[in-house]
Amino acid sequence: MGTKKEPFRLVRDPLSCDTIECLQRLLADAEHGQILGIAYAAMYKGREYVVGATGEARRSTTFARGMVDDLHDELRDIRDRSVS
Repeated sequence: MGTKKEPFRLVRDPLSCDTIECLQRLLADAEHGQILGIAYAAMYKGREYVVGATGEARRSTTFARGMVDDLHDELRDIRDRSVS
C-alpha cells in the first residue's frame, strides 16, 4: 500500500490586514509552489464583488467549501472582537 498522506490543517499564520501586502505574500508563496489553490472573495469599488476558486480548491470543491467555512468563522470572530 502507498504512504498515507498527512491531512491538511489550518495554520494560524495571519497575513497582513493590508490588501496589497496580503496579495503580495500570497503571490510570492504561489510563485514558490507553496500554494496549490485558493478560494476567494474580493470586493471592488462600485459595490461589486467576485468569488471563485483556482487550482486544487477548484478541483476539490468539498475541501474548498470547508476552508470557506473556516473563513466564515474567522470573519465572525473578527466581527465579535470589534463589537466587544
